[in-house]
Amino acid sequence: MSVEIKKYKSSIYCIKSKQQINQPIEEVWDFFTNPKNLNQLTPIDMNFKILSGRSDSFYEGKIISYSVNPFKFYNIKWVTEITNIKQNNYFIDEQRFGPYKMWHHEHIFIKNKDNSTTVYDKVTYKLPYGLAGRLAHKLFIKKRLIEIFNFRQKRIKQLFTDYI
Repeated sequence: MSVEIKKYKSSIYCIKSKQQINQPIEEVWDFFTNPKNLNQLTPIDMNFKILSGRSDSFYEGKIISYSVNPFKFYNIKWVTEITNIKQNNYFIDEQRFGPYKMWHHEHIFIKNKDNSTTVYDKVTYKLPYGLAGRLAHKLFIKKRLIEIFNFRQKRIKQLFTDYI
């Protein structure tokens, strides 16, 4: 398990996460492509709620809207679209409305020889508000994103250890 954030030019950042799950790729895929499971991967203090797009169906063009509190006393509406899917291989979601100037999240699934699955997450994002956004990233956004992805990895480990 690992999580890292790097900064690219023009205040574009990238989070990368990698985790091996000791379950077949089909079961891992089915879990990650069910929008109802998003709540299980989000820290409870974020008060995450799916507002629309909650159904089990998963397809390119699907719009999912959420309400979330990334920081205490700061509630936002967030809308993402599933833009690309390759069954049991990858899917991509992109922010259509929300706190970021850009948010592009690649979920990649690799079938391992031992029938386990490696999950890679790569999020490329850009904050609004220029210098103020970059300062906010340095002071608290980066830390919060790392906390969220670390929580996600721990939760995935718990869920898939009990997932038999």
